[in-house]
Amino acid sequence: MNGPLAVLTLENFLSNLLKFAGNSETVALIAFLLAAVIHASLLLGLFGGLPVFYIWLERKVAGRIQDRLGPTRVGGKFGWLQTIADGIKLIQKEDLIPRDADSVVFRMAPYLAGIASFAAFMVLPVADGWIGVAAECGAFLILALMSLEVLGIILAGYSSGSKWALFGAMREAAQMVSYEIPMAICALIPLLIAGSLNLQVVSQMQTGGVWNWFIFHDPFAFLAFFCYFTTATASVKRAPFDLAEAESELVAGFHTEYSGFRWSIFFLAEYASMFAVSGIAVLLFLGGWETGIVIPEAVFGGLRSWMPNTPVAGFNLGGYVANLLAAHVFVIKASLLVTLQIWVRWTLPRLRIDQVMTTCLKYLVPISCFLFLGAVFWPLIVTSAKGRPVLFGPPVKSVASVATPSAPSSTIAQNRSEVVR
Repeated sequence: MNGPLAVLTLENFLSNLLKFAGNSETVALIAFLLAAVIHASLLLGLFGGLPVFYIWLERKVAGRIQDRLGPTRVGGKFGWLQTIADGIKLIQKEDLIPRDADSVVFRMAPYLAGIASFAAFMVLPVADGWIGVAAECGAFLILALMSLEVLGIILAGYSSGSKWALFGAMREAAQMVSYEIPMAICALIPLLIAGSLNLQVVSQMQTGGVWNWFIFHDPFAFLAFFCYFTTATASVKRAPFDLAEAESELVAGFHTEYSGFRWSIFFLAEYASMFAVSGIAVLLFLGGWETGIVIPEAVFGGLRSWMPNTPVAGFNLGGYVANLLAAHVFVIKASLLVTLQIWVRWTLPRLRIDQVMTTCLKYLVPISCFLFLGAVFWPLIVTSAKGRPVLFGPPVKSVASVATPSAPSSTIAQNRSEVVR
């Protein structure tokens, strides 16, 4: 990792663990390959495991809203294994390809959408230093990677050889591309407050009480969270913006001609993207992996500073335990936002295509621009009125002051000097 919060990467850890192997170049290569395999396995587990739970959760929430029980048989009283059973059934189904379809592009499109959704997980930090690919421009990179999913949707509709699938793909592409504009503008507001594109830095700046979260920094950031959540819900094709599933008009939209396993890939990408946009909201507005309660934060800080003697130099057992707890906090926060998206889907009616585009271009884009300008001028107005950049609480930490307690002092000093330069 190259960011200010990087202390010890998995590759360095494995290099220290394998240093007895002899040749330093061979050790470095083996450590790199092992780190890549471990990172990929963990990310694939997160990418595949969370949608399985969210599909079960959506069925239970939809059942409760509609006065039903949802899954109750497969896997126990609450139907825990219903999603697994459905996945096995989909894999066993025949893989059909329309006669007029472009078979190569038709087969490739679901995987392109899935890869774009999975790529976002690579730069999404789940705890302090726990990230697949550390990047100083992580916020920009994750939004850019998620926007690539629209390519898979366009190719799916184009290659199906069906006018209904093509119409659905064009409508869905217009929606996703349009809503990415206000979503990115709203995401800029907490990045403006933090002064950094590094998502780890943004989360670390919100350490402490809940009043340090950026959603409570100023009125414009508070409203920007709700604007972001609305546009993010539309960008992942969820109701009331689910034009891809307008059955009365387009049968099933861009994936009308898909069946079996490839059909499930689209929905895997959709539920994974729901977690990704919710995770971005948590990192930017809701304190990231911080609890917002002073006492647990003090416990996390104590764990990170506890470094017992270990056979591998630089390994911090207390920091590992603290990060493990912090990762659970992050996943729970993001899952609550996913639950809210599910709740909205089964509560609000679907909008027409003209209403969807009007909501974006006529309302959300101007609102997001107004909130961004307000967030820019807010510190100037407050400073001129009160002599400090915030109304209540301590000012936001500077980027140079953010560093992990477990980092060596030389590492912190070096990172601070790099940020200043």
